[in-house]
Amino acid sequence: MKITAQEEYGLRILIRIARCGDENGLSIPQLSEAEGLTPHYVAKLTRQLRLGGFAKSTPGQKGGYILSKPSCEININQVLKTLGGALFDKEFCAAHIGALNLCTNSVDCSARSLWKVIQFAVDQVLDKMTLADLCGREESVKKLHELLLARNSYTETLL
Repeated sequence: MKITAQEEYGLRILIRIARCGDENGLSIPQLSEAEGLTPHYVAKLTRQLRLGGFAKSTPGQKGGYILSKPSCEININQVLKTLGGALFDKEFCAAHIGALNLCTNSVDCSARSLWKVIQFAVDQVLDKMTLADLCGREESVKKLHELLLARNSYTETLL
């Protein structure tokens, strides 16, 4: 499994927008310079973030991008799925049938159950994270992640 460049850069742009204190937000050239990306690529990513309902543009010559809602209401799982999709979804098997019209493992597929478990575990962590959680310094965010993982491990042992 890999995190795509689109997911990484899109999330970084959204974090940068969330941290911005200017009511006009950050422009595409400002985001481009800050992240070392082309303006064209930043425009593509901000468009996806805007269509996903996470960012909106402010009008005018000094306009830029701001969050469309408070950072504590922006779910990281939804952001990443907007930018790149789920690791495993209902269309996954249909997209990986090989040269045949129907997957030879469509009835009994142990690999499919692995991907479902991985997607479930990823969703469990990412559904608990908001953009606000990622706007702190790296050390505080790392501690939050460790707490979430410990909480998940504790809950699983109780079940």
